[in-house]
Amino acid sequence: MKRSRVFLFAFLVILILCLLIFWTPLKKDKTSNATSPMSPIDEAYERILASSVHPVEGKLLIEGALRGMAETLGDPYSKYMTKEEAKSHRESLSDERVGIGLEIVENKGRFIVVTPLKESPAEKAGVKPYDEIVQVDGERVDGKSLSDLLKAIKGKKGTNVSLTVFRPTEDRHMELSMMRSALQIHTVTSERIKQDDSSIGYVSISLFGDKTAEEWEQQTRTLVKQGIDGLLIDVRGNPGGYLHSVEQIIGTMLKNGQIYAYMQDAKGVLEPLPVKATNDDDYAKEMKKIPIVLLQNEGSASASEVLSGALKSNQRALIAGSKSFGKGTVQETWELTNGGEMKLSSHKWLTPKQQWIHGKGIEADFEVEANELYQLEPLPISGTYQVGDFHEDIIYGQKALKALGYPITKVNGYFDEDTAKAVLAFKKEKKLQNDSIMNTEFYQAARESILKYKTSKKNDDQLQKSLGYLFHSIQK
Repeated sequence: MKRSRVFLFAFLVILILCLLIFWTPLKKDKTSNATSPMSPIDEAYERILASSVHPVEGKLLIEGALRGMAETLGDPYSKYMTKEEAKSHRESLSDERVGIGLEIVENKGRFIVVTPLKESPAEKAGVKPYDEIVQVDGERVDGKSLSDLLKAIKGKKGTNVSLTVFRPTEDRHMELSMMRSALQIHTVTSERIKQDDSSIGYVSISLFGDKTAEEWEQQTRTLVKQGIDGLLIDVRGNPGGYLHSVEQIIGTMLKNGQIYAYMQDAKGVLEPLPVKATNDDDYAKEMKKIPIVLLQNEGSASASEVLSGALKSNQRALIAGSKSFGKGTVQETWELTNGGEMKLSSHKWLTPKQQWIHGKGIEADFEVEANELYQLEPLPISGTYQVGDFHEDIIYGQKALKALGYPITKVNGYFDEDTAKAVLAFKKEKKLQNDSIMNTEFYQAARESILKYKTSKKNDDQLQKSLGYLFHSIQK
């Protein structure tokens, strides 16, 4: 009996020792980075909430961590978006947005109206270019960012918003009320340009949004029905958009089965993307054979370059203008449980010749430089500068004067005697105050001159030379 107890005791000792030996690494394994990579993040999260003298919401800590993960990739096109940011991003590619229809820029901490959209609530309420927004619904905008301001202005359809603006031309503040409404955004415009016995269809695409392919077909069908001998596609300044949208547009110009691009995933696997044409009517047949010139510039990116690469590689169009931007990645978006979204570059896209144009762009077949004045944006700048001053606003004034034909020797932001003479000459011509000071009056007159110049397509050298080439090739 005693012997059996001894054996039982010895067995229990051995069992306990075995458990201790195997339990220790097992326990260590559970807390190691190999099995719990989130542990340091969880630890930091708990430590900050418990010990930081700077109070912060846990939600903001999580969003900060998510932003940091995306930023670590070093890819400007991969990013974390909050629920609100993701919504704004989708709206930017939608054909309908809710708002008041204002284009605003931030200048030295002030929010200046560039222009209200035609027939928008803002225009109907009386908002004008150069108005400075100082309050939204009675709350001052000092210290806010442009995104904060836009967030305050946005709201639900049918709700009211009040803007207090300062109008420098009248030296007074005004309170303007308006109702937020749905704004129809059109991404495709077109016109028929005639010369002698020939006519060209001119189509401009501002971005590739939800309804762009539908708009494209509507516009080009009308042009084909009217009778055109060639097509000029303008994607200058088009930042891109949805791949499915540009895919449908390419399908109207290339033959069924032709490769318009390749997709390459993270493992390097290449997937050809063939055209899947569905229409076979007179419109479709005409669009497959009509001479095409595509006009691009350094602002043509992403989906615009997919279009350019597809037409160029398949020898379907001549590319005019200048080299494109050079964005050769495609982004996908994943919804997260907190309502935000993670946008990541998940694929490279290559031209039909399997060229990756990232950071390189697509070269134009027919190089055409843009007119200096036509490239200048009509910004609503205000300020007062004279001889001896140095400021970036002076650079803009010097650029405007030089482009308008005044003798400016240096465009460097320093207000020298040559600049003063040019300002004086410009003001005399515009019958303004007889001095050589850059002020609000000067900048408004310069902006109006630029706008007037840019409203005439005859002043657009790139467009006119592209049209000339197309007309010449048709009439050969």
